[in-house]
Amino acid sequence: MQTPRDVLTPDALAMLQAIAAAGSFAAAARAMGMVPSALTYRVRQIEDALDVLLYDRSSRQARLTPAGAELLREGSRVLVELDAIANRVKRVATGWESQFTIAVDSIISKATVMELCESFFTLQPPTRIRLRDETLSGTYAALTSGQADLALGVALEAINDASIQGKPLGTVAFVYAVAPHHPLASAPEPLSDAVIQQHRAVAVADSIQRGSGMTVGLLGGQDVFTVGSMQAKLDAQLRGLGGGNLPAAMANPYIEAGHLVARKTQRAQRVVTVSYAWRASPAASQGRALQWWLQQLDSATTRAALLGQRESA
Repeated sequence: MQTPRDVLTPDALAMLQAIAAAGSFAAAARAMGMVPSALTYRVRQIEDALDVLLYDRSSRQARLTPAGAELLREGSRVLVELDAIANRVKRVATGWESQFTIAVDSIISKATVMELCESFFTLQPPTRIRLRDETLSGTYAALTSGQADLALGVALEAINDASIQGKPLGTVAFVYAVAPHHPLASAPEPLSDAVIQQHRAVAVADSIQRGSGMTVGLLGGQDVFTVGSMQAKLDAQLRGLGGGNLPAAMANPYIEAGHLVARKTQRAQRVVTVSYAWRASPAASQGRALQWWLQQLDSATTRAALLGQRESA
């Protein structure tokens, strides 16, 4: 006896669609250039394999049973998906990656990344985009481990692998900030390490999967509230749950609105250079999705926007 896989072929599903469109077995047989008995036999084969009745034989019309209606619905979806797969395979053969994964550090503007994704999708490529939220060394690790094809927001000094290529994205200046009702908002400046240490710090967890990861700006013995992203760190500091360094471009609107207070510290202002990186390969063998993203990143305006900044004059 045949199995469901034997009989549920694309041709069989198309035949069921033809019967539904024609309204009867006889009309469908004529439209398909078959004798009615051959079409009826094929329908019986499907019913026997599934052990269900697809049509109500008490009517002269090809009236579907509930099981038949469900098979027609699902079969139509499968045929559409098969057509889509065929189109994707043809387009991937032209040089598009089937999937392109981008590791996005929490320092990067998510709104700008979404705008770039929107522009990419207007090309109607066959490539599926996947975004990974990463932080600190986890951003670079996602690339070197093969879990990402492009990394945005990598520390420049982290690129130490000959198989990785990178270019500077820009510099990020940080500002130490607290909520207006936080005790450090009114403490004498510049804030010393000893004073800061008495209060909770808000830190972003390193997203690296192995090892202890990086810690930045924390003092020994200081109470720490660890969150998963730079946005969560900003939210925590707005609530007065702790203090810490925030990217100036992210913090400045809240400082100007009076929701955060910038404080000078004895330590020099933190300024870091971040990059974007990808796995090295000859230009001729680069996928078209990677080529498109690298082309966008050639723009100084785009690089500044990814860091939440305006392009410098």
